[in-house]
Amino acid sequence: MTRALMIQGTGSDVGKSLIVAGLARAFTRRGLAVRPFKPQNMSNNAAVTADGGEIGRAQALQARAAGVAPSVHMNPVLLKPQSEVGSQVVVQGRMVATVTARDYQAWKPRLMAAVLDSFSRLKRQADLILVEGAGSASEVNLRAGDIANMGFARATDTPVVLVGDIDRGGVIASLVGTKAVIDPADAAMIVGFLVNRFRGDPSLFADGMDLIAKQTGWASLGLIPHFPDAARLPAEDVLGLVGSAAGTRTHKKIAVPVFPRIANFDDLDPLRAEPAVEVVLVRAGEPIPGDAALVLLPGSKTTIDDLAFVRAQGWDVDLRAHVRRGGRVLGLCGGYQMLGRTLADPHGIEGAPRDVPGLGLLDVDTVMTPLKRLEAVSGASVPDGTPFTGYEMHVGDTTGPDAGRPLLRLADGRADGAVSADGLVSGTYVHGLFTDDRQRAAWLARLGAKSDGASYETGIERVLDALAAHLEAHVDCGRLLALAR
Repeated sequence: MTRALMIQGTGSDVGKSLIVAGLARAFTRRGLAVRPFKPQNMSNNAAVTADGGEIGRAQALQARAAGVAPSVHMNPVLLKPQSEVGSQVVVQGRMVATVTARDYQAWKPRLMAAVLDSFSRLKRQADLILVEGAGSASEVNLRAGDIANMGFARATDTPVVLVGDIDRGGVIASLVGTKAVIDPADAAMIVGFLVNRFRGDPSLFADGMDLIAKQTGWASLGLIPHFPDAARLPAEDVLGLVGSAAGTRTHKKIAVPVFPRIANFDDLDPLRAEPAVEVVLVRAGEPIPGDAALVLLPGSKTTIDDLAFVRAQGWDVDLRAHVRRGGRVLGLCGGYQMLGRTLADPHGIEGAPRDVPGLGLLDVDTVMTPLKRLEAVSGASVPDGTPFTGYEMHVGDTTGPDAGRPLLRLADGRADGAVSADGLVSGTYVHGLFTDDRQRAAWLARLGAKSDGASYETGIERVLDALAAHLEAHVDCGRLLALAR
C-alpha cells in the first residue's frame, strides 16, 4: 500500500523543496519507489516533462532525486506570475487560463479534482509519495478552498511535518504561532516538526526544540544544520538567485540583467559553477559592467513588459555600447525575442494586444502565438558542430535575415536562433545549453576562458547524495517513514 507524507512550512523559502529532494534520494536508496508531489506551485522556473508538459523546476529536481522521469502529475497546478496580481494557470502541464489573484481563489475548488486525479495516478506507481506544501501553513485567510496545504492534507488524510527556518530568526514563534492560528482539525494533521538551516552548536538549541514540542504537542523530528552545497542545486524562487564569486585573476565576466519576471534562470547555474567565469547579476538601477565579456539576456515570463524594464534601466544603451566595444550578447528565449527589431502580441498572450520595438541588435521579428512549444531537443551548434541537449518552452515565432544564420541545428533538421552579421549577437529558444558540458566549454572558449572540465550533471548527483546523507544524519528518517500513511 502506498504511503504519503507532506512537508509544509511556516513560510516560503524555509527549505521545503530541498528537504523533499533529499528525503526522496534517501528513501530511494533504501529501495523504495518514491514520487514527489506538489499540488500547487508558483514559479516561473519550470521544467519540460517526458509527457510533454511543464512543472515547477523543484519537482523535476525531486524526481531526479527519486531516480524517475518528471511527470506533469508531480505538480498538477503550476502558477506562473505575469504581474503583481495575475498569473497563468497551468493544469496537468498545460496552460488553461490567466487569472488575477482574487479570481484564482474562486478557481481553487475546481482545481482540486485535477490535484486528486494526479495524486491517485502517482499512488499507483509508488511505495511512498513525498508531498510538498506551498508558502505558509498558517495562511488562514486563504484556507477556504485550499488545495496547496491543509486542504490537500485533509482531503487525502496525509500526515504533515512542519518545517521552520531558524536562519531567518523567530523559529520558535513561527512554529508555535502556526499551532495557535490554524484550525484545530488542521493542527491535528501535523505529526511533527523540523528546524532547518541551523548554524553553530546544536546543543545550544536543545531547550528550544523541547519548548516547541511542549507548546505544540508535535514530535521533534530533527534539527538540520545549514547545508552549504544547497546553493549548487537549481533554485525555485528568484529570491534564491545569486551570482558567483570571481575565479582566477584572468576570469571572464558574464553580466546578466535581472528582469522582474525572469524565467528559467537555472540556465545560469552551470556557469556559476565554473571558476574561470564570474556571473554578475545586474539589478535594477545598476549599469551593465563595461568589462563584461558576455551579456546574457535570460528568459522572461512577460517579454514585452520586461523589455520596457530594460529600457527604463538604461540597459538598452549599455548593450549598444557593449556591442560597439566588441562584446558578445546572447539572448535565451524571451531574451532572444527582445534582441530583435519588433515584438508583436496580436492575441494578447502577455496582456493587451500590442506591438513594440525591440532592441534592434538582431535583424529578426517575433510574433507571439497561442501555441506553446514544450519539448526536449538535441542537435549541434552552427557552424562549429558542437553537440547539445536542452529543451524548448516558449510561445512565439521569430523570423528575419539573421535567422538565416541560425545558432543551432536541431536533430529533426529545424534551425533555431539567429546570429548577427558580425557574429557578436546571437539568440536561441533552447534552454539548458550550458548544462551540456560540451556547449558550456565551447561558449567559454569563445570568451577566451577554459572550462574546468567538470561534469555539471555528475556534480548535481553528488550534491543530491550528500544532501540525502546530511538529512539521514540529522533527521529521524525511520520515524518519518513510520509516520507516513
